[in-house]
Amino acid sequence: MTTRTRNLGTTGPRVFSLGLGCMGMSGMYGETDRAESIATLHAALEAGVTLLDTGDFYGMGHNELLVGEALRTAPAALRENALLSVKFGALRDPAGDWAGFDGRPAAVKNFASYTLQRLGVDHIDVYRPARLDPDVPIEETVGAIAELVEKGYVRHIGLSEVGPDTIRRAAATAPIADLQIEYALISRGPEREILPTLRELGIAVTAYGVLSRGLISGHLTAGREFAAHDFRAHSPRFQGENLQHNLTLVESLRKIAEQKGATVAQIAIAWVLSRGEDIVPLVGARTRERLGEALGALDVTLDAADLDAIEAAVPADAAAGERYAPAQMAMLDSER
Repeated sequence: MTTRTRNLGTTGPRVFSLGLGCMGMSGMYGETDRAESIATLHAALEAGVTLLDTGDFYGMGHNELLVGEALRTAPAALRENALLSVKFGALRDPAGDWAGFDGRPAAVKNFASYTLQRLGVDHIDVYRPARLDPDVPIEETVGAIAELVEKGYVRHIGLSEVGPDTIRRAAATAPIADLQIEYALISRGPEREILPTLRELGIAVTAYGVLSRGLISGHLTAGREFAAHDFRAHSPRFQGENLQHNLTLVESLRKIAEQKGATVAQIAIAWVLSRGEDIVPLVGARTRERLGEALGALDVTLDAADLDAIEAAVPADAAAGERYAPAQMAMLDSER
């Protein structure tokens, strides 16, 4: 059985071993059910999950309002255990299109004030820029968050999708608790330079996309069609021959899962958990059923033979297609 709690780095809080990523509850992957989303948030808190991850641009504020409502309607004891991780800085227009990133100090403080209001809280537990603003030195963005820490509006500083040089510069400016980055069986890029840098500096990882947006969940079929506003409709890994190839990897993983008496999703999550006690996977469950399945990964033990079998079934760089469309890949400091 996996340890039930982990530290967010040497300076961050201790959290439950799995966090809940809430983005999908605001339409990024198709239609959502508000009542079921809130019920899932409550079920996560009841199960001991502490870290709830959101962003002020998820649904243009919708997600923060949803999480805020779930917290207000949860029992007080559970509400007090919740730790809120918030990303900021991504700009969107009224049509929902992306319009760049803003990491200016004045913008950081403005974003934070709106987030506190929408969530209905007096502080943010971990606050992080969603992407690096190429026009603003990371020292200025992190310095602005550090001022919010001094004033009590933020508890800890995080980063998202940045590379080793940016990580070092940020850590030299203020204590950094964690880096949020995509990390999964078919997204192994952080292993090359980013993870070693983080471990040298005592910074944890909150890993998103651990099921690659459902691609390696074991629930996706080849004939699935995605709505135009669904992220996956534009993701290279979900297109044509790429999708067919990637689903063959899933079937190889399914054989291992069946031998372990687990689901494909549980094996994929357990693999991320096995990568180190400094990694906290974020599961993007939108329903109580999927949440329950994800939590079951904590009871899956992978020994050396299991890990070798998984590596053989899904080698590093085995996936077909980039994890984002070209325009979005160009925005990732972590990929430079």
